[in-house]
Amino acid sequence: MLGGYCKACLEKQREIDRLQEEIVRLRARLRYQERLAKDEGFFGSSTPSAKLPVKPNTVPAESGQPRCGGARVGHVGHGRQAATEQHAHVETVAHTMQRCPHCRVALQDRGVRRRTVMDCPPIRPETTVYRLQVKRCPRCRRLFQAQAPGVLPKSLYGNQLLTHLAVQHYVYGVPLGRLEAQTHIGSGSLLAALHRLSRLFATVPVQLLREYRCAPVRHADETGWRTDGHNGYVWLFATADLSLFRLRATRAATVPKEVFGSRRLPGVLVVDRYHAYNKLPCRLQYCYAHLLREVEDLERQFAETSEVQLFTHTFAPLLAAAMHLRTLPISDALFYAQARELKQAIIDVAHEQAQHPGIHRIQAIFRNHADRLYHWAADRRVPAENNLAERELRPLVIARKVSFGSQSEAGARTREILMTVLTTLRRRFPDFQARFKNALDHLARQPAASPYKLLFRNHSPP
Repeated sequence: MLGGYCKACLEKQREIDRLQEEIVRLRARLRYQERLAKDEGFFGSSTPSAKLPVKPNTVPAESGQPRCGGARVGHVGHGRQAATEQHAHVETVAHTMQRCPHCRVALQDRGVRRRTVMDCPPIRPETTVYRLQVKRCPRCRRLFQAQAPGVLPKSLYGNQLLTHLAVQHYVYGVPLGRLEAQTHIGSGSLLAALHRLSRLFATVPVQLLREYRCAPVRHADETGWRTDGHNGYVWLFATADLSLFRLRATRAATVPKEVFGSRRLPGVLVVDRYHAYNKLPCRLQYCYAHLLREVEDLERQFAETSEVQLFTHTFAPLLAAAMHLRTLPISDALFYAQARELKQAIIDVAHEQAQHPGIHRIQAIFRNHADRLYHWAADRRVPAENNLAERELRPLVIARKVSFGSQSEAGARTREILMTVLTTLRRRFPDFQARFKNALDHLARQPAASPYKLLFRNHSPP
């Protein structure tokens, strides 16, 4: 007995208190996991929409409420428009019978009724045999041979077919097996043709990299990608009109350092808080969408803690408003005035006194990295979120689910080059397929021409 207290009883009481606290914590964690499994799947707010067990706007079947589709009442429709003679590709006359099948009497002419029909031929390659004329100079005895139009030297496939294959596979994500079935060309021949295209345009990403380094606003992100059965990553470095892809076996900081170099660069780079970007030679803007997701997770995890609920209900709308402010149709003067108010409100909440450790963790991000969180308020061109990079990576994520990655290092290199070229071309020109095909035609005539100039001439930066 020490001072009227039993030492053994005191230890037992401490153990009882510890176990009771542990029970409370585990019960709260169990309720949180049950809500995740019921409402949002296994990944919390990061769960893809396709894996949500019950989406918020889902109408229960037992409610009896019909699931109405289409636009809202009063919406001005955009129905089909009949083609005119100037816009129709083909105009033909369809003849009807000469006599009534019932009365056997000659039918009277009552004019014609117009009907517009859109159709397309099946996607099948057409084989053309060119008879290339050969002539000889009688003086120097040199031979001159005509060149087949629209085809690269020693190529079996025309430039239109090569353009179709590259665009379908690397832009629209059509698997090579499907293209093989459409064109009746073996997969080995398709791969060889695509590898040749990548060698033709191998110097273009180098030129685009220079543009990327000079851009005032840049984005970066990465996602998983397997090559030859080994884990790897695909990195995206993008601007408003440019997309650079890098397929590498590592997620280390060496990849962004290779892209950015060592010299100090102007402009701002918008990223998530992945540490590989932290030491790049430019200013950083952290993505508010990722931060908002963490605030929402904190709200759900501690739904019964009043302090957490007050903090999240105050902080989350501020982050959402910061992301949406740039898209509002307001003048620059009004934008910067509202941006200053929003920034100050976020700073005030981040520096308020709090007891809960979850709130401390969120606040510490805004306190310790203030130099990476408020560039959107000083320059309207800088977004507060990284949605541009997320959208550009989505086709690759879908391709990963279909193809499980690249089968070889050569395939990864070809995908890296052609996705960079075609995606950038698509973002700059609405007729990007025609431009790509015209560049191939020009290279067939003049192999020493610059592919970069052929693809991106007459382009003015946004």
